[in-house]
Amino acid sequence: MRRLPIIIALLALFAGAARAQESEIHADFRGEATRFKQSCEDFSLKAIPGCAQLLFTDHPLHIAVGSLAPQNGFGAGGAYVGHYTPNELWRTSWDADAIATDNASWRAGFYYKAIHTPIEKITEITTSSGPAPKVKLVVHPYTLFNLYAQSLSLDQLFYYGLGPDSLQANASVFGMTQTIAGASAIVPVFHALNVSLLGEINGRFVSVQENHHESNPSIEQVFTEATAPGLATQPSFAQLGEGARLEPTLLGDHLQLDYLAQFQQFVAPSDSHYSFRRFTADLNHTIPLYRNSGSYGAKTFNGPDECAASLGATKCSAIQRNREGSLQLRLLITESIASAGNVVPFYFQPTLGGSDVNGNPWLPSYNDYRFRAPNALLLREGFEHSIWGPVGLTFAADQGKVALARGDIAFSHLAHSFSAGLTLRAGGLPALTLGFAWGGPDGPHTIANVNNSLLGGSARPSLF
Repeated sequence: MRRLPIIIALLALFAGAARAQESEIHADFRGEATRFKQSCEDFSLKAIPGCAQLLFTDHPLHIAVGSLAPQNGFGAGGAYVGHYTPNELWRTSWDADAIATDNASWRAGFYYKAIHTPIEKITEITTSSGPAPKVKLVVHPYTLFNLYAQSLSLDQLFYYGLGPDSLQANASVFGMTQTIAGASAIVPVFHALNVSLLGEINGRFVSVQENHHESNPSIEQVFTEATAPGLATQPSFAQLGEGARLEPTLLGDHLQLDYLAQFQQFVAPSDSHYSFRRFTADLNHTIPLYRNSGSYGAKTFNGPDECAASLGATKCSAIQRNREGSLQLRLLITESIASAGNVVPFYFQPTLGGSDVNGNPWLPSYNDYRFRAPNALLLREGFEHSIWGPVGLTFAADQGKVALARGDIAFSHLAHSFSAGLTLRAGGLPALTLGFAWGGPDGPHTIANVNNSLLGGSARPSLF
């Protein structure tokens, strides 16, 4: 009985906290309703951009759209975004979204972020003579933790066989579902060069399905387990990863580097025959053409459905009218290591040609998923420049190859591809690419893609 007042006091405290949290959620919905009334009740042409930005980017609810893996269409659905700041040291947010396409493909996921924001100590330094000392207080990355669970179902994926000599005549089609549940972390360790350590732990659950409603044959009619490893069975995987990222800005902001080195382990406890390891080196160089150009990387403090301009902000960036432009040089190398007798499942192998399953355009003048192997190399030279407001012009040249053996990864016998087109960057609105690609024997291709990290936030977990 002596504990009863304490229990009642604790229950009252929890009830008060619940009411405060509930009122905050209600306030978010009430605020969005007010903004909708202000922006979308006017049907004039002048009101359309503001209303569209609200419908596709506002919080807590907005329309979710984006491209799924190539050949699986453009999807639409809904997204919910929430934020909670428990104290001055932590900021948390979460995204939940789901979209579906007209070929019955779909994706649904939940993504949670916790960002450590320690209080920075500012020391004022004065001098009576000579130049003022250089300011050392700069914006730097924060320690960030991600939790996520994502499921998707893709109805139409193509498989041509393994290696650089696979034949178009062997094109086959299959479906795939994959569920990924896991956590990742980014921990800054050296602010001067913007160095961060990366870690991840994921559970991956894949199922490959036959597809008999396309003009191409289903995968099992053309290939076997020997020519498509992993076709016969798809075990569950525990996937670990660790790496480091270097992102310094050099030469007075005239050169931005983004270097990634990552090592991953794919462990199949129920069938170790499919266990393997992977090393990835991604060296990206960006040369901004103007000093007013913004950052060209994804904002990792945002979820995939958010577009806040800075940490703690709730609104997307305004439509930019400044000139924007950059040159890019990128080298991407992926190598897989399997023990004697082990194989790399074909659905976890990188692809070049068109776009890969994550929506990245590599060698876009070739058919989607055209070349597949455990090892891959890609070189890209790119140029992008604004034309008017949110509309820009882009051009890229790709050279790449896949290889069955790591020793065959070299800068010889590379496939070539060129692409040019228009981009749409309108603050928080979707990043849309419309283009044309040529240069390979597969013939020219048109490109239409909406970034699957819809609003320019952090990427969703990779599908391979």
